[in-house]
Parts: sequence; structure tokens; C-alpha cells
Amino acid sequence: MKKWFVAVASVLMAFTLAACGSKTVATTSGGKITESEYYSSLKKTSSGKQILQEMILNKILEKEYGSKVSDKKVNATYNSYKKQYGSSFSTILTQNGYTKSSFKKNIRSSLLLHEAVVDHTKITNKMLKKQWKSYTPKITVAHILVSKKSDAQAIINELKKDGSYKNFAKLAKAKSTDTSTKSNGGKLSAFDNTDTSLDSSFKAAALKLKQGEYTTTPVKSSYGYHVIYCIKNPGKGKMSDHIKDLKKQIIETKANDSTYMQKILGKVFKGGNVSIKDNDLKDVLSDYVSTSSSSSSSK
Repeated sequence: MKKWFVAVASVLMAFTLAACGSKTVATTSGGKITESEYYSSLKKTSSGKQILQEMILNKILEKEYGSKVSDKKVNATYNSYKKQYGSSFSTILTQNGYTKSSFKKNIRSSLLLHEAVVDHTKITNKMLKKQWKSYTPKITVAHILVSKKSDAQAIINELKKDGSYKNFAKLAKAKSTDTSTKSNGGKLSAFDNTDTSLDSSFKAAALKLKQGEYTTTPVKSSYGYHVIYCIKNPGKGKMSDHIKDLKKQIIETKANDSTYMQKILGKVFKGGNVSIKDNDLKDVLSDYVSTSSSSSSSK
């Protein structure tokens, strides 16, 4: 799926102010560049068309789902990212071209699109049963990362003498090379089987652990060797106890399916009664709707 919500303020401004036409954008020794000239040039580019798609999408999503995405929800998501990246958060924002304000706008747009996926996805009992087969509840683990397998084995030998989390946390603070977690005893944020940010080998090993257990052999990943301790694992239980989580996982899986999202966006655009007034841009939504007409009908 295209990256819909990229913060490109200058391009957005060009579309917003295009109606003014004669306002000067820049002056040079060879003459001035007006908004209308800038707009005429920009609309012929793929990036210009993508920004228009984004603006149209945002307008529709705000109307349809704006009441479901509160400032509180946006701030909560923002703070979760801030907590995840800690002291490097500001640097990461800057590296990706965001300010605090533009990143929150990005989050809001993403949450609005998520609401559209929920609205247009009918979850059947068959889908729930299929998801249940791979389902695990969210677990919380801690880990100790070292560069050598022998060092990981030595830590495991220490845990064989005292396998408590208290001792594990002590070892993490003393020996782990993961500077972002060692001061917290190696503790990571809770995750489940749908997590895509963790190394697959790490995740597979962690999900096998019961509460209070630790890995008895070093776990290799692209970062080094891990020893993993399961702090909390509530157990799978019955499917009926996890319907809400199963539905959430199904939605997340759908949202990461580019083919499925193409269909969702088509439905959103069709339902938005979009009418393109510029003939040069009449096909700007043709990748998402079945007709190249400048006007889309209601769903």
C-alpha cells in the first residue's frame, strides 16, 4: 500500500492555494514562478497526484469517522511511540521529516483509516476459528542480549542456580548489551503472535515459554544471542474468552494486506462522492475505483 500520510507541507500548500493562481511562489534572475505555474507542473507528477489522493482520502475519512478518533486516542498513540523510542524519539522524528504536530496528524490519519478497515470488514465465525489456530494472548518477557553464544550460556547457568525474575533482572542490568532495556531488567513491551517488529526466532522462542520460565538454550537473532524470561503469560484458554482480541488481530492482518487495502480504499473513494474538477487529474483515483470517470457514485 502507498504511504498515504506523508507530511509534505509544501506540496499540500500548493494544492490548497492553487485557486489564488497569481501569487508568487519564488523569484529568480530569470523571472518569477507563480502558484498556477507551480500547480500546473506539480499536478503532472506522480508525487503531486499522490498528495491529491491523500487529501481526498483525509477529507472523506474525517467526515465518516472523525467522531471515532479522539484527541485522547491520538495522544495515547503518540505517547506509546515516545515511550518506545525513549531519548532517541526526537531524533527519529527529525530523521523522518516530522515535527511533533505533523506526526500527530499522521497518527490521526492512520487511526481514521483503521476505522475504515473495521467498518468495511465483516468478520465471520470461520475467520475467527482460523485466527484462533495461531492465536496467542499478549505476553510480557524480559531478555538479556550478548554478542557471544558462550556468554548467553553462562547466564543460563547462573539462572539454573536462581531462576527468579529478580535474579534475571539483576543479570540483565549487569550483562545485557541492549542499552534500551537493561536498566529496566530487560523488560520489553507486551506482544502477541501478530507482532512484526520482533525477530522471528526471538518471537517464536518467547511465545513457547510459560510464565516464570526462561530459555534454556541461547536464542540467536540478527542482534546477537538472547536469554529470554517470561514475566507474564495468561495462557490461551477458550476461544470465546478472546473474541475481541481475535477480531483485532484479523483487522491488523487485513490492514497489512496491500490487495485488501486496495479494495477498502476503492470503497472509501466511491462512498465519498468524489468529483474531480481538473480534467488533467480526472483519472487520479483510477487505481482505486472501477471507472475512470471524474465522478464516483455512492456505495
